[in-house]
Amino acid sequence: MRYAQGGGLTAERREFRERIRYQAGERFTRGEKTVVIAKDLRVSERSVERWRRAWRQGGMDALASTGPSKLPRLSDGQLAELEKELARGPAEHGWEDQRWTLARIRVLIAWKFRIDCSMAAVWRLLHRHGWSWQSPARRALERDEHAVELWKKDVWPQAE
Repeated sequence: MRYAQGGGLTAERREFRERIRYQAGERFTRGEKTVVIAKDLRVSERSVERWRRAWRQGGMDALASTGPSKLPRLSDGQLAELEKELARGPAEHGWEDQRWTLARIRVLIAWKFRIDCSMAAVWRLLHRHGWSWQSPARRALERDEHAVELWKKDVWPQAE
């Protein structure tokens, strides 16, 4: 199960799943069948088969949790520095407009921290730290902001 902030399983949930794998490992040593283990532990047979393969190759150690997946590659200090760079804006870093894209942030991370990561990793990193995607509003070139504000102030209240 994934959680809202994209962080994956909690530490408690990882420990719980590890205990289930260890229970399955103990039952492997007793020679119990995959179907019985899956039913008793309330997991899929495919999971039990995958655990059995790992257990055959590496014993009980192979059933241990490997920790959280997709660990952030930037330290907290580097992330704070990245946020400062992002606040400066794309134009400060040589791009013509004021839009941050995943590709541009990826280039910034590679240049600033010498870390090469995929755009998906950039997205996960930003999402994990509360950033969200924003699409700039498309406005007509002929739009008169002053006239729009006057309309909102004078005409709109009368229409309600």
